[in-house]
Amino acid sequence: MKTLTEIQEAPLLKPLMIGDDGGMFEYQYEARKYRIIASFGGGWDHVSISNPTRTPNWDVMCRIKDIFFDPDEVVMQLHPAKDNYVNIHEHCLHLWKPQHAEIPVPPIEMV
Repeated sequence: MKTLTEIQEAPLLKPLMIGDDGGMFEYQYEARKYRIIASFGGGWDHVSISNPTRTPNWDVMCRIKDIFFDPDEVVMQLHPAKDNYVNIHEHCLHLWKPQHAEIPVPPIEMV
């Protein structure tokens, strides 16, 4: 994950609250505002992206990934086992990256 200093310099991103282990931001894209919460504790880099009325689309998720992570970093969205499923906000998606392990990826020709 990029440093908070690098993140705060991103265009269209407005810092709302910054702490020692992350922050809250507002991101405006195509007349919509998204609330972003970023954290990097407990062995994970985590970014949640939400909007009150619309789930973020692929383009928004890619833009947020580019703001918070370096181009060579692999991050993931997870579909947990049904027993671990939690839905607190209907229009919220998450990006995850373990800090001490590589995320395996399929061969490029399969993607």
